[in-house]
Amino acid sequence: MTKKTAVLLVNLGSPDSPAPKDVYRYLTEFLNDPRVIDINAIGRAILVNGIIVPFRHRKSAKVYKELWTENGSPLIHYGREVQKMLQDRFNKEETRVYLGMRYQNPSIASALAAIEEWEPSEIILIPLFPQYASATTGSVVEKVMDIVGKWWVIPSMRIVSQFYDHPLFIKGFVERGQAYDWKDYDHVLFSYHGLPERQLDKIYKDRKCRNHSCEHEINEENKLCYKATCYATTRSIVSGLGIPEDRYTVCFQSRLGRGWIEPFSDKIIEELGKKGAKKLLIFSPAFIADCLETTIEIGEEYQELFEEHGGEKVQLVASLNDSKTWIDCLEDLVKNLQ
Repeated sequence: MTKKTAVLLVNLGSPDSPAPKDVYRYLTEFLNDPRVIDINAIGRAILVNGIIVPFRHRKSAKVYKELWTENGSPLIHYGREVQKMLQDRFNKEETRVYLGMRYQNPSIASALAAIEEWEPSEIILIPLFPQYASATTGSVVEKVMDIVGKWWVIPSMRIVSQFYDHPLFIKGFVERGQAYDWKDYDHVLFSYHGLPERQLDKIYKDRKCRNHSCEHEINEENKLCYKATCYATTRSIVSGLGIPEDRYTVCFQSRLGRGWIEPFSDKIIEELGKKGAKKLLIFSPAFIADCLETTIEIGEEYQELFEEHGGEKVQLVASLNDSKTWIDCLEDLVKNLQ
């Protein structure tokens, strides 16, 4: 009897369109996730449903409209391309690749419904977030478990919790970086999505991330600390590109309020511009596909910010998107996950 394996790829998600009503629905689902805004339920409901979404969805819709292409949302487009390319690496009678989004469509629920109908003996879940965070990978795993846990027959399941140091993941970003000569730039930034510091604190027994050397090493204590794995990813990429320590900075973008991981990407860019830097090269290795945070926030908003403070050019390094090396990485994760 042939063993049947279902591979479920899951990314964050995107509005169905840049129309305000679709952005409203997307933000409502996203920001009401208790793993994303981890405060008490009443406070979260007031903050999200009474303040953030009503007052920000129209502004966000304009940004999404700018991001949209003839293929729709880049995140969804690349997700579907990767799904097809990875499927081509396997016999469909034995291994089938599915795609779901944590928020909106194609939904995790619809992907799992198709998987349940196929009746595999095993599911391999790959949340498409290189560095583990409760707000991303943790949320995906919880959602999948909530649904699969209600099935009458639950197959074996394996989960890729993170792949921040996978050699092919690193190779993919090194190859992207090789399209540029870092020596032509005044400084190189590795900009990761930010998180509230309190979410990192929960990883540690003493509840204080700042008490640990996250920036310098990975060990048993911090191997699931988002900040530690971001720095580890950076060390691997700069090693592959030969970038010396004094020529790059790790920073964190997209903050919402106080108490988020520092240093902040926008503040670093301001400082570099004021000090006379003219050209910056920016990687964003928390994202495996270009999206709002890379194309718009870095490629456009940070470009404007840099110019305002005396700089000239912000060069965004493309994400892995649908590159062959990225598909090689996913294939290896499927075949060799222990």
